[in-house]
Amino acid sequence: MSLPVQLPAAYGLIRSFRFSLAGLKAACAACTLVALFVLAIPADGMASQANGTAKNKADRISSERSTLSGSYLASTIAVAGHDTAAAAYYFRKLLMHDPRNNEMAERAFIAYLADGDVASAAVLAERMLARDPGNSLSQLVLGARALGTKQYDKAKSLLNRGGRGRQADVTATLLYAWAQAGAGQFKQAIETVDRLKGEDSFSIIRDLNAGFLADLGGMNEEAEHRYRAAYQADPRTMRIVDALGRFLARTGRMQEAVAIYDGLDKNMRRNPMLASSSKALKSGQPVTRSIASAKSGAAEALYGLAIAGGRDGDETASLIYLRLALSLDSEHELAVIALCDIYERLKSPQEANKLYDTMPASTPFYRTAQLQKALNLEQIGEGDKAVALLETLARDNPKDYEVPSTLGTLYRSRKDFTKAAEAYDKAVAAAAANGDEVSWSLYYFRGIAHERTKQWPKAEKDFRQALALQPDQALVLNYLGYSWVDQGMNLDEAFDMLRKAVEQRPRDGYIVDSLGWAFYRLGRYDEALRFLERALELRASDPTINDHLGDVYWRVGRKIEAGFQWNHARDLKPEPDDLVEILKKIEHGLPDEVKPIIPPAPAKTGNGG
Repeated sequence: MSLPVQLPAAYGLIRSFRFSLAGLKAACAACTLVALFVLAIPADGMASQANGTAKNKADRISSERSTLSGSYLASTIAVAGHDTAAAAYYFRKLLMHDPRNNEMAERAFIAYLADGDVASAAVLAERMLARDPGNSLSQLVLGARALGTKQYDKAKSLLNRGGRGRQADVTATLLYAWAQAGAGQFKQAIETVDRLKGEDSFSIIRDLNAGFLADLGGMNEEAEHRYRAAYQADPRTMRIVDALGRFLARTGRMQEAVAIYDGLDKNMRRNPMLASSSKALKSGQPVTRSIASAKSGAAEALYGLAIAGGRDGDETASLIYLRLALSLDSEHELAVIALCDIYERLKSPQEANKLYDTMPASTPFYRTAQLQKALNLEQIGEGDKAVALLETLARDNPKDYEVPSTLGTLYRSRKDFTKAAEAYDKAVAAAAANGDEVSWSLYYFRGIAHERTKQWPKAEKDFRQALALQPDQALVLNYLGYSWVDQGMNLDEAFDMLRKAVEQRPRDGYIVDSLGWAFYRLGRYDEALRFLERALELRASDPTINDHLGDVYWRVGRKIEAGFQWNHARDLKPEPDDLVEILKKIEHGLPDEVKPIIPPAPAKTGNGG
């Protein structure tokens, strides 16, 4: 029997939590009104109806209700802001006040999971399951807990029952298989996983987990078949590459294993996990299995599903799956990194840094974690700590070019382009000294720093070097093409670059603006207008795009609209030098039209002009 092509049924409860804030807001509003009503009762009115003891009791009740309403409101704000720690805290307070409130228990259950308090979530899961035996997320949490404590029969029982059964739930199917593996039923576990059929992504999940199961169960022929099938379907997923490489090395095919790692492109070779495995193989260190136990296999399955959910933009579901994975395998580095990435996307760098701090220095991803921690420190206003951390890393790893490169990124975010260029210089020198190939992005960012510090020859050289490494990189094509047009040089080549960039990224407002501005500089205002209006649709809050559109409106005689765009550009906080020019245009308009930088040429066909 094949499984339906859908994400786990447990996601339904998670989504209901995410999108059912209206009910909670209504409850908050009602609670607030009650609190306001109670607080508005005059003290002397209470005193006239009861003695002093009764008055004190009434005051205490009033205070409790006020505190309760505040907790409701605070939990609402925390959920909306993806502040998992605050949400868990306030739901805990609400449950202490009203422990029999089933709806509140369900919300607290989700909040505890998202915040990583799986033990408290499991207590509520038992209560919810007693009330609703088909609650799939409760079954999942309790099943994972039983699997983690080697209660495999109990885990199978929990994961095999529910509203639609395990055949309808990808997550339960995978965890059920790992519970079977824990009980020594490896053949049956592979048969369970093979029920996953449907889209290509399900085939990859199926084959990778079947490979892990067969490998752990000593079924080498089956393991190799499954690993190779997963690798053939997706040779760029690091977990698949590493699983196959480790398996080949462990089964005596060291040369083929090394070739797997050496055959990766330069970006994948820099991956800390793959680089560490490759180094271990070549130095003759012992190679271990990718998955060492049923518990770690279940954690890996949850991690994989969390990544799949994250691609669909479902951060809450991904948070919960990653937390469950870490409850089973606290040393799962990829789960920690993925969890940090979610918190950073949710604008919670402090939470990400708490997790980065849990990673020991001996792990392959430690340096990556520290670099990202530094950027997060900068983001939350602790720039001195960020610089100090990076300088310490640079002293400890003088040949690591990514440390000064990250420092350059930090200074670039501060718009301190002089220091950024110096840091990027150190990064390029370190890469050359270490024999590493410098990435296009490092030349690109150094080129920006040089351009912003009025060192155009150096900037142009860096941009050309970036394009030599990656000829079709839209960001570089756009920056160099725009710069040339703005300076009135290399115009044919500049237009080719800008058209190519727009073809690659037609929904990037900055890139579309560049082509529109190029047409403006040539005096081809009708074509400029078309692209600049499109750029504004894509990036309405950018001051430069608003300023450019104002200029072209003025040139085509739409002067009232030009004034509106310039005023809007002024209010969007442009660069200081740009603001001076914008204010002049608001007061005086544009001067009489000057001669275009070159005579207008016939438009080329194709997207972009």
